[in-house]
Amino acid sequence: MYTVKEVNRRTGVSVRTLHHYDKTGLLKPSGLTSSGYRLYDDMALQRLHSILMFREVGFSLNEIKEILDSPDFDSDEALGQQIKLLELQMDRIGRMISLAREMREKGGNVMDFDMFKDGGLDSFKEEVKAKWGGTVAYEEYQAKTAGRMPSELEGIAKELMEIFADIGALKHTAPDSAAVREKIVELQKFITDNYYNCTDEILRGLGQIYAADERFKANIDSKGGDDTAEFVAKAILVYCNG
Repeated sequence: MYTVKEVNRRTGVSVRTLHHYDKTGLLKPSGLTSSGYRLYDDMALQRLHSILMFREVGFSLNEIKEILDSPDFDSDEALGQQIKLLELQMDRIGRMISLAREMREKGGNVMDFDMFKDGGLDSFKEEVKAKWGGTVAYEEYQAKTAGRMPSELEGIAKELMEIFADIGALKHTAPDSAAVREKIVELQKFITDNYYNCTDEILRGLGQIYAADERFKANIDSKGGDDTAEFVAKAILVYCNG
């Protein structure tokens, strides 16, 4: 059995991230010491390895949890899918490096916008999610986004980020203020209308992810200013606990 600090030293995953994974149910400890400290066995480390692999190929924490918790999950098959995704990434990066070198050699006059297309990566990721994703929320998401044009999806994403910008403008107020609460209600409704039924439980989980996931945090802070993601998480927690 390994303590949190030992897992941190062995894997490079921060103690804070391990605590977050525990709170969200993504990676529960295998046991506790007599003093209440988390302990992890080899099975838990195997799950952590799978989490890191899926993170490396671009899956969100929610998606990873759905995949790993699927009753049909097969680690060998999933590893094969991860290899395929990494190969697609490697191929794309290799082509972009070749293009960059060619541009430098020819003075930057070479343009090939095909390099910026996903090259099958996104479609294969959707296949993986379709294979393992089985939650009601994921099914709702699939149903609501089916048939939408990329421009429409991009517009929805921009509207969502504008809500975060509005919340960021309220950081000078208390997380439980009426104005902030109104924006959290708007956020929850927007997610329900455009993605899936955002229950208080799901919203609470999203709040934790917004503050802990570096990519979410960076995107949200880029719209609302520094520490917006942390403020959103606090406001969501106050709202859900109210």
